[in-house]
Amino acid sequence: MKMTKRYYSLFDYNNDKFGGRVYKATLDAGFSCPNEPKCIYCLQTPKCRLSIEEQWKAEKQRISRKDPNAKICAYFGIRTNTFCDAEKLERLIETAVNLGAFSVSIATRADCIDEEKADILAGCKLPLTAELGLQTIHDETAELICRGHSYEDFLRGFRMLKQRNIRVCVHIINGLPNEDKQMMTETAKTLGKLGIDGIKIHSCHVMKNTRLEEMYNSGVYVPISFEDYIDVVVKQLEVLPKETVIERLTGDGDKRLLVAPNWSRDKIAVLGGIDKKMAQLDVYQGQYFGYIPTN
Repeated sequence: MKMTKRYYSLFDYNNDKFGGRVYKATLDAGFSCPNEPKCIYCLQTPKCRLSIEEQWKAEKQRISRKDPNAKICAYFGIRTNTFCDAEKLERLIETAVNLGAFSVSIATRADCIDEEKADILAGCKLPLTAELGLQTIHDETAELICRGHSYEDFLRGFRMLKQRNIRVCVHIINGLPNEDKQMMTETAKTLGKLGIDGIKIHSCHVMKNTRLEEMYNSGVYVPISFEDYIDVVVKQLEVLPKETVIERLTGDGDKRLLVAPNWSRDKIAVLGGIDKKMAQLDVYQGQYFGYIPTN
């Protein structure tokens, strides 16, 4: 396992596992979400009118301009991609295989995983990752943001996947309403002990036309600051196992619809801030795995 940074990045993992970079072709399979009312930060995005095959062709052309020999992952990353019957999920996996994808990534919710769907995912002929949107382990926050399922629900779905040796990446959000740094760090620490394979860390974005925007405008919600976000991400990296793949350290909200925080528009500054803070403190991923330091 080789680390080019002070944490185990997705770039490093792909080099270790597959001998080079794997690009993601983002595909909209046309699924919806079981959660009504939707999470307070979620936008109602229109479904893509193009077929999966047409989307793949466009994405492959885009990626091939960067790297003609690129390995490409079919990334079904929009909405809940197991919120369907088993037969439709099987067809989705078969489509990815027939397209010639190198690997598959399925974004979904743990409460939309059952034994039959877990079996279908496990039977995929390509390297497959299930991405679970958890956001936080704290049920009081989950109720506030209207996530629609409990941490116990997450654990049931997660265990079904891991019992079948399916690679699992979990999404978390820093800066959710009423959460402090200790709660955010506890989320990362707990997931690390579960043995997650990968993690995507996002900042909480206030987007136009969401209930979170109403909370922000009324002063009920104050976004996390740049300095606090950097600080908590570093603490989370310290308590995650060194083997956990860090697949994302900041989110990419649609800048046309982003209300706050403004600092999140500059992804390079956020990533650079994390690198700088880790160097200043001389810390590495996994340095405090198993406990949270008191300093």
